Amino acid sequence: MKVEVNKIDDANVAIKGEIDKSVIETNVDRLAREAGKQMKVDGFRKGKVPPHVVKKMYGEKLQQDAESDALKSLVDFGIAQAKIETADIIGEPIFKKYDKKDDGSIEVELEMSLRPKVDVSGYEKAIPKFEKPEATEEEIEAKLEDIKNQQGTYQKIKRKRMVRDGDMVVIDFEGFIDGEPFEGGKAEKFNLKIGSGQFIPGFEDQIIGMKYDEEKDVVVTFPEEYQAADLAGKEATFKVKLHEIQEQVPAEINDELAQKLLNDEKATVETLKERLKDQVVNEKVAKLYNEELKPKLIEALVKQFDFALPNNIVEQEIDAKINAKAREMSEEELQAYKDNPEKVEALREEVREEAENSVKATFIVDALAKEQGVTVDDQEVSQAIYYEAMMSGQDPQAVIKYYQENNLLPAVKMGMIEDKLFGKLLGLDEK
Repeated sequence: MKVEVNKIDDANVAIKGEIDKSVIETNVDRLAREAGKQMKVDGFRKGKVPPHVVKKMYGEKLQQDAESDALKSLVDFGIAQAKIETADIIGEPIFKKYDKKDDGSIEVELEMSLRPKVDVSGYEKAIPKFEKPEATEEEIEAKLEDIKNQQGTYQKIKRKRMVRDGDMVVIDFEGFIDGEPFEGGKAEKFNLKIGSGQFIPGFEDQIIGMKYDEEKDVVVTFPEEYQAADLAGKEATFKVKLHEIQEQVPAEINDELAQKLLNDEKATVETLKERLKDQVVNEKVAKLYNEELKPKLIEALVKQFDFALPNNIVEQEIDAKINAKAREMSEEELQAYKDNPEKVEALREEVREEAENSVKATFIVDALAKEQGVTVDDQEVSQAIYYEAMMSGQDPQAVIKYYQENNLLPAVKMGMIEDKLFGKLLGLDEK
């Protein structure tokens, strides 16, 4: 077996070789003998099936496995020759050539990629300076106003007037399509907050202006994507009767409310204000981090450190970016790329620099996280996904299962490590 190894750079090694026909034939014979010891074929005792019979039955499969074993041996030989540690190999090799010649031998050219060794000394230069945001009295008061409204109660209006946006109304309604009532389209003494978006678009708008005991036909069209297929896209008429109008009475901000909200029997209004002050600051810091500090820090780190990147990981990142663009393309655009390989290659080159920077940033973050002792365990990842699912009204277990089945957990974990690391480097926990 002839093998030639060439170091491309610190992260990539080229392996060239030729697999002789005799090596493949030897592998076929060995595999046939091993298979014959396990097989049961009519006319032969179990485990005594001759190799020539096995070859006749499974010749194509034996040839494929023999070539695969020979290729593995060639790669293993090349790795040993290049003195590469198996633990340093990252991703799958990139095959440049796999040509079967007329004499039965196979010419192979491939690239192996290695995990780059990243020296992050001097990273402090990349950390952007910033002033910690502060909360103004106006912002704290605005938060208190929100609490007043959120904790307020609805009370029947003392004087009769027309319905306004933001009112709570008590109504009877029944829906009809083509003059026929439909299932689920009827209710009595139903409480509906106007402006909540709880009903079909256009329904609540037509309630505005109604008076006590007024009856009215409200005409709306169900959305095309409505969950009930038999109603989707159809026009419906709702006969509505207004019974009562309620308006919101804001809650009083006092110590009792503060104790309830903070679940602390010693809390006061001042305690609540301090908590709201922290909330305003945290919201500002989060906005500053996501929109300014994080992008600046990543850009500075990528610019400061230079090292060879594993080509296979870069190509994977290019694939991911191309696929993301493809999902946004029309059928005509996609077809244009399918019919023009040169156009596809041009697009790959267009996103290459962005992909390289993304891969570089990943390895820098990984090296810095190890240097700073920043870790995130699997339980933290699950808790984060669970919380996000709960906040968005989704089934947490179903969301976690989806992430597991689609191998998305490593990306979530990496994102959490990145934010935890950058928070530490920027001193956000201390400020």
